[in-house]
Amino acid sequence: MSSHEEILRHLERDYTNPVRDPLWKHIYLTPALEKAIRSAPFVRLGRLKQLGLAVLVYPGAVHTRANHSLGVFHLARRIIHSLTLSPAYPDHLTLEGVKAYLCAALFHDLGHFPYAHVLEDGLDIKNHERLTAEAILSSELTVLIKHEVGTEPAFVAAIVDHNLDYGPAKDQVRFFRKLLSGVLDPDKLDYLNRDAYFCGIPYGMQDPDFIISQLIPHRELGIGLSPKGILSVEHLLFSKYLMYKSVYWHKGVRAPSAVIKKALGLALRAGALKAEEFYAEDDVSFAAKMTRYDHPTLKKIALAETPGAYVSLHEQPFDEHGLFNMRIRDPKDKFETEEEIRRELEKESGVSLAPEDVTIDVPHSVSFEVDLTIIRDGRLTPFMDSGTVFDRGVVTGFTTNLKRMRLVTPRALKGKIRQPERFFL
Repeated sequence: MSSHEEILRHLERDYTNPVRDPLWKHIYLTPALEKAIRSAPFVRLGRLKQLGLAVLVYPGAVHTRANHSLGVFHLARRIIHSLTLSPAYPDHLTLEGVKAYLCAALFHDLGHFPYAHVLEDGLDIKNHERLTAEAILSSELTVLIKHEVGTEPAFVAAIVDHNLDYGPAKDQVRFFRKLLSGVLDPDKLDYLNRDAYFCGIPYGMQDPDFIISQLIPHRELGIGLSPKGILSVEHLLFSKYLMYKSVYWHKGVRAPSAVIKKALGLALRAGALKAEEFYAEDDVSFAAKMTRYDHPTLKKIALAETPGAYVSLHEQPFDEHGLFNMRIRDPKDKFETEEEIRRELEKESGVSLAPEDVTIDVPHSVSFEVDLTIIRDGRLTPFMDSGTVFDRGVVTGFTTNLKRMRLVTPRALKGKIRQPERFFL
């Protein structure tokens, strides 16, 4: 039996155990992967909300990293099956590689900690991809992946963490990385649909059936797209913009998240907390653990989770080249500026404020660039040159419109400060 035939046989016959999902309905696993989702590292994902503090704005946003991970796996399996049936099938793939890719899809978020992606931006901590790789290589999943799934844990880890090498299959690792993390990856197709579904808004809904049918495998690129799929990418990019605007960067989510990030940053710098002490926590255990520390900033985390406790006192468009932004670009300068503002706010309002009570919420970078190739009759055309409405100007306009810089303070200051915009001059 050829490698191609082995892969098709595996994808079509070995996934027999259904798991019910509200979004994709039945998700089928092999017996080994069904055992894997009962392991401690994966069960923990069921105690991590996918959208962190978005639940303060959208009460339905209680779906978890476990839900999402199963959805990513489901779409990853559908994508690789579709590519395997394509006339342009990449013949360098092996059954072991396909199994490693599907494990990477299922386990890609094992290293996530509470509050979604909030803590990864600006804190001196490991990123979740590195922590995921460590979990794959040093937990009960290591033996299961090797002996029951039938692939190498190091292969799986290298697909997730791009800083790792896996020499025996470099070409496959490169191919599967592009498949798992790109413009039309299973991660994005799941989270946009799932987040919109649970928040009760229509903006993120995609058509994965049509998108997957238009994907074309390419040994070097990972995947390309047929010309008929251009509309799908445009839909996805606009959906991503709307989801950032209405959910991910909603001020009711950004404000408390900024306070929590600053509180943790102050505690880490003071040596009152080590990053390793919260890597393995879930939403509930993390909040409870923080209340047991003596450091006063950490006790504010529970308060920040209270709806409306912290608000945006002022916000304005974020100018990357503005003088104020240049002033706060360095973390030390940002903290000193926040301290200056805090003292002025105390003087004007008469309200006593702790250092973590005043923070400048600076948006991180978000990209709408499209590193995707349109494949027409064997000819390769960059997406931006394919006749799409999403040219450089539109992409720049999206990011400019989204980025808002906010001064976050306790609600008690609302209405007590005259011309708060002066602090950003």
